[in-house]
Amino acid sequence: MISKERLQSRFLEMIQVFSPSKGELPMVEWLERYFTERGISYRTDEAGKGYGGNGKNIVAHIPGNLPGDPIGFMAHTDQIEPCQDIHPIIEGDIIRTDGTTTLGGDDKGGITAILEAVEDILETNAPHRDLYLVFSCSEEISMLGTKHMDLDMLPCKDLVVADATGNTGVIAYKAPAMEAIHVTFHGRKAHAGIEPEKGVNAIVAAAKAISQMHIGRLSPETTSNIGRIEGGGATNVVTDSVYFTAEIRSHSMEVLHDEVAYMEQCCRKAAEEMGATVEFCHELSYPTLNVSLDSNLVQMTVKAMEEEGITPNCMVIGGGSDANILAGHGYRSVILGLGMRDVHTVEESLDMNEVYKCTKVMRRMMSMSEAK
Repeated sequence: MISKERLQSRFLEMIQVFSPSKGELPMVEWLERYFTERGISYRTDEAGKGYGGNGKNIVAHIPGNLPGDPIGFMAHTDQIEPCQDIHPIIEGDIIRTDGTTTLGGDDKGGITAILEAVEDILETNAPHRDLYLVFSCSEEISMLGTKHMDLDMLPCKDLVVADATGNTGVIAYKAPAMEAIHVTFHGRKAHAGIEPEKGVNAIVAAAKAISQMHIGRLSPETTSNIGRIEGGGATNVVTDSVYFTAEIRSHSMEVLHDEVAYMEQCCRKAAEEMGATVEFCHELSYPTLNVSLDSNLVQMTVKAMEEEGITPNCMVIGGGSDANILAGHGYRSVILGLGMRDVHTVEESLDMNEVYKCTKVMRRMMSMSEAK
């Protein structure tokens, strides 16, 4: 039986395991002990070494006895800081922080739900699909763990990711790609009070470029933002260097490419007009996620929710996740809500009744051989 008490107890235990991004090893070791105690085989990689962390991706495999392709269930082990010495406050089904740390519902709530669904499989010896349990590291810092994952550990192509805000019923099936942008303008120093005409003000060049850019919500499928700008010093010096960071997200790779090109055009034009130079760097942080609503994975998820009395809410979202990275490698993923609130803040909370309902949905999917 799926146990609310065990769900809560395990969640409270896990959030005491300090596992910030790049420092998830204690949580990986917790999972290794969990799988070893239950005789579940697992593999890990050395993902963290690729970006200066100690975390690992861990993938457990439970062979199935039902027909159909294997299915994976995924969550991430890292947590937004501050996340040490967590003092949870329990108010009925709601667990929240005391205002000094994050809680860890994102995403130890997802880990908890997946493991409780597995507990029911093990206890009842119920028929089930071929299962893969996937726990990634450093998701919160541009999905670095999944970017460095040994994908040989993960042969299944359909994944259910327990990592969305909102209540059970949320099925995120489409998410945008994102380009990360870093721009540096180089001008020329001069004394601002004595001979400013000899200088080229990099701040003015950057401001001129930004004033011409498309910023904010550009369309229902595309957004753009300037996140940070920095440079300069004393007011009596014409600033010779300034940089800013930006991002552009879109559900259309063509639109994304065009908007990056336009932003670069604005920068190069402003630099030319001011007599400055500019370095414009960009990289694709993650590709689009786009799973067909008619796919077997989405239909299975909808069917499982309906059978649990939950109204499915298929959503297009604006954020990126491990699912985006895996989509670039040919994996199909849906992302489920499980009662997270105010994530990434010290006001974070988790509704354990929603975690319970999400657990029941995933448990049902583990024993579904077909969507229809």
